[in-house]
Amino acid sequence: MMAGRGLRLSVAAWAVTRAVLLMCVLRVWVMPGSDVSVDIEVIYQGWYGVLRTGTFPYDDVTWQYPPAAALAVLAPGLLPFLDYAPAFFVVCFLADAAVYALLLYAVRDGRRPASGVWAWVVGVPLLGPIVYARYDVMVTAVAVAALLAAGRRARLSGALTAFGALLKVWPVLLLVGTPRGPRTRAAWGAAAMTAAVLGLVFAATMPGALAFLTFQRDRGTEVESLGSLVFHLGRHAGWHGHARLHYGSVEFLGPYVHTMSRLALVLSVLAFAWLLLWRVRARRFTACTPYEAAFASVLLFTTTSRVISPQYVVWLLGLAAVCLTMGTRRQRLPIALVLLAAPLTQLEFPIWFSHVVASDKLGVATLTLRNGLLVVATLISCARLWRETVSPPETPDTPDDPPAEKEPALLAG
Repeated sequence: MMAGRGLRLSVAAWAVTRAVLLMCVLRVWVMPGSDVSVDIEVIYQGWYGVLRTGTFPYDDVTWQYPPAAALAVLAPGLLPFLDYAPAFFVVCFLADAAVYALLLYAVRDGRRPASGVWAWVVGVPLLGPIVYARYDVMVTAVAVAALLAAGRRARLSGALTAFGALLKVWPVLLLVGTPRGPRTRAAWGAAAMTAAVLGLVFAATMPGALAFLTFQRDRGTEVESLGSLVFHLGRHAGWHGHARLHYGSVEFLGPYVHTMSRLALVLSVLAFAWLLLWRVRARRFTACTPYEAAFASVLLFTTTSRVISPQYVVWLLGLAAVCLTMGTRRQRLPIALVLLAAPLTQLEFPIWFSHVVASDKLGVATLTLRNGLLVVATLISCARLWRETVSPPETPDTPDDPPAEKEPALLAG
């Protein structure tokens, strides 16, 4: 009875908070700081016009996304009775609703905790209207569906993961934690087949499908990334660089920026090497391992990236919600840190973004705290994943953490 009342309360909380987010992006209520809707009205709508002609915007350096991202940009066309920007916000709202519905379905029988539902309900408004002003929430919906299908429908999970990766690359990391054996072969095989088929279709039918690879390679150090803190502080110590709109985001330009960008790439390579080592050495896979590994790996690549755009946090919120729904205990502290980082992300963009770009004390302090929380969350998450799956066990498995093979289906039927 208490669980039922709690879920009904979550419905009300979701409806109210999402109405507020829609009012923000539709400018019924104007938030302070930068306008999060400008990219939709200018950049996304421009891509929409090009994509409708059957080609990718391969001469636009701001197009830095895999080919299936075209579907996300074209999706507002399904609502022809609305202008492009309002239609885009509605599609994002529906993707948010899909994540919420999937989480509710997962806990429908009362055997799983509702904490994951609440993490999503609360986390999204803490991050702010940016969730509806970028297409990342659509990718997150696909990723959440893929993870929740992983228990018994490995092929479906793999296919959804591949589709998500063709939307925005990072969902490929969801495959890292699949238990060895038939489930890994099924999930990875379905992912490879889906990616190959869809990739060939896009390459054969739409020119410029792979142009995003060049534009991603040439990106620099964005002002919200971990590496940017060196230059934020350096501006107070005589560094003579500046922040400018470059490759679709505000990046630092000046001495040593290229070196820092290369260092970020090295860190990402080291992160991949650590994940590969973990995959080889991990032996004790439990029911929670696939979800914990997905959360840890996406955290790892988010913090080491040259770019930490505010909408990236919505990926972490979606994966955190799944982890909590599946009953993880080991990742609760990193998840709490991500939830704390969400409102700080909204402060640094859009509310205080001018302070971040100016590298003043308020902007640097906010960004340092946000990035610090993500770094600490990453270290704790990865350490706990390693300790529980690679290090010699100190105690027997607890009843709430059964072997992965015994996990019930969540999306059966």
